[in-house]
Amino acid sequence: MHLQLGQVSTVVISSPRLAREILKIQDINFADRPTTTTSQIFFYKGSSIGWAPYGNYLKQIKKLATSELLSAKKVRSFSFIREDELSRVFKFVESSSGAPINFRDMARQIVNNIVSRATLGDACQVREFIIDSTYAMLKSFNSFNLFNYYPSLNFLNVISGKKAQWLKMHKEVDVILDKILEEHRSRQRNKQYLEDLVDILLRVKDGGDFDLPIMTNDRIKAIILEDKEEGWKELLTAGTSSSSMTIEWAFCEMMRNPEIMKKAQLEVRGPVKGNTITEADIQTLDYIKLIVKETMRLHCVPILLPRIPDSWENPNSFIPERFEKSSIGYSGDDFEFLPFGAGRRMCPGMNFGLGTVEYVIANLLHRFDWKLPEGVKPHDLDMREFTAISTVPIQPLRIVPISKSKPN
Repeated sequence: MHLQLGQVSTVVISSPRLAREILKIQDINFADRPTTTTSQIFFYKGSSIGWAPYGNYLKQIKKLATSELLSAKKVRSFSFIREDELSRVFKFVESSSGAPINFRDMARQIVNNIVSRATLGDACQVREFIIDSTYAMLKSFNSFNLFNYYPSLNFLNVISGKKAQWLKMHKEVDVILDKILEEHRSRQRNKQYLEDLVDILLRVKDGGDFDLPIMTNDRIKAIILEDKEEGWKELLTAGTSSSSMTIEWAFCEMMRNPEIMKKAQLEVRGPVKGNTITEADIQTLDYIKLIVKETMRLHCVPILLPRIPDSWENPNSFIPERFEKSSIGYSGDDFEFLPFGAGRRMCPGMNFGLGTVEYVIANLLHRFDWKLPEGVKPHDLDMREFTAISTVPIQPLRIVPISKSKPN
């Protein structure tokens, strides 16, 4: 389907056959991103993975991401962070047992802390400030801008004062990021630290590894601020919005389908010993993995083909069992299911994103029972979508946790 959006010619593809054509057969012809004023300002002249032009630099930083930043080994090394943050949440939920909580706020807080600690480290004193600032920046990035549809009217960004506003926001974040880089360099000199993602980027820059002699401080900062459009799940706001979105949607669907919730809880409370699901336990939880996969099919990151109805039976129904005997995976090879994209622009942070989502969902189901507030029935939940930084339910999910140690 062809749409003429102002001066911008846009083609929408909506079938697995065309997805394969665009994302595999002719992938190299569609590997570049359009240049926008905001991507140039906020992401250091488009140096992030999401906005870098296709070429050697992009290929090398994606190689760096998959082999160093977010390798399976590195993701496992962050398990203590996930465990620590979930234990904090358990205390909050225990204290709220029997009363409705804002599940969206809780999910965002969990994922935000996991992602920021993995990216910036435990010692960073400005994690909360930088997250808030980058959220504000990305809201501006995603807001309607006439120039995106009429490039010839770029001068209006100057006249209206928008460009000056964006430059000011970027400068505030840039100052903080410079302090974070210097903080990491200082502790590297002391050689007493647990390596986080910023440390890896600085090591690569200073060591000249990965054929990246042109890695600069600005490019490191651009990667730290990576945007959600690429589907990059791990760095700062991107990881927070997409992963917490998936967790909230999964619980929305389970609250609407109590039989699915019951089946999931039977699985996580079966062979698992102790009060917490471990990283090793996750590998045995097949039904939880089906729930996550079905959630991503129905409620995907907006830019990445959220659903393709002609590929599925009962496409708008939440049926985790549809994947039970299916070989369809997350790798981008099955073009009817692309939650992380495919081809040269596929999300390199898949392992971290999935690990966080599965771990949080499994543990919240294991530790607590969940019910709707008094008088609310499953069919009363409003499943309409609202898209801002991510696509979330139009109303934040409010549900009641019940500690297993307390009566219903």
